This record gives sequence, C-alpha cells and structure tokens, in this order.
Amino acid sequence: MAYWLFKSEPDAWSWDQQVARGEKGEEWTGVRNYQARNHMRAMQLGDRGFFYHSNVGKEIVGIVEVCGLSAPDSSTDDPRWDCVTIKAVKPLARPVTLEDCKADERLKDMVLVNNARLSVQPVSDAEWQAICRLGGV
Repeated sequence: MAYWLFKSEPDAWSWDQQVARGEKGEEWTGVRNYQARNHMRAMQLGDRGFFYHSNVGKEIVGIVEVCGLSAPDSSTDDPRWDCVTIKAVKPLARPVTLEDCKADERLKDMVLVNNARLSVQPVSDAEWQAICRLGGV
C-alpha cells in the first residue's frame, strides 16, 4: 500500500463534504499539475491518503482511501487530465497543522514541508506513521 496527501481548500471542498459522500466517494477533479496527475495515475485501490485543508486551516484533518482508479477527469474535456476517486475513512482525533509538520524532525523531508504547492503528493511509510501518532489515530 502506498500513502498520499490530497490538498483541498475547505471553502471549495471540505472534509465534511468528503465524509458526506460516503462509500461512493468523490472524484478528485480539477488537478492541473502533471506531477500531481502522475501521482494519481500511480495510485492503486486501497491506497490511503491524508486529507489536508489548504489555505484555511493548513492542517491534515482526515484519512481517505482510493476507491476508484485514475480515469479521465469529468470536469474537463482535455484528455491530459485524470483523477482518482477517494472516500473518507476516518477523521484524525487531533488535526495536524503544517506548523506541526515543520516542527517535527521526523517530517523534515516531507513533500508538504518542502513543496507546499503540490496538490497531490506522496507520503512515506515513516511520515504516515508519524502523522498518525500526532493525529491520535
């Protein structure tokens, strides 16, 4: 299993909206960065990810699971763009902020800490474990 981080502005798509989609999940549309798209193309069913509120909050608030493989993004006719479908698994007991990540030596190499603009990014096994501990899950 691989681990990922999905970033969303909560006023555009929030954790609560993700949870409301239930088992059906939601397409992770609108990604227009080749590196982020390629990360989604590499995802497998059952991969887990963190749901991160960007801009407002700047915190990891929940865990999601890939429930639909990369497919054409339904929000555009441009064939270059794909997306996966993700479903909410559980919230973190305590949100983990970007500042928390920057302050934790275990996370110094995390993509979120070093390239905060990338909307879909990989998370290492060690980073996953550290954030789960920080988040109380």
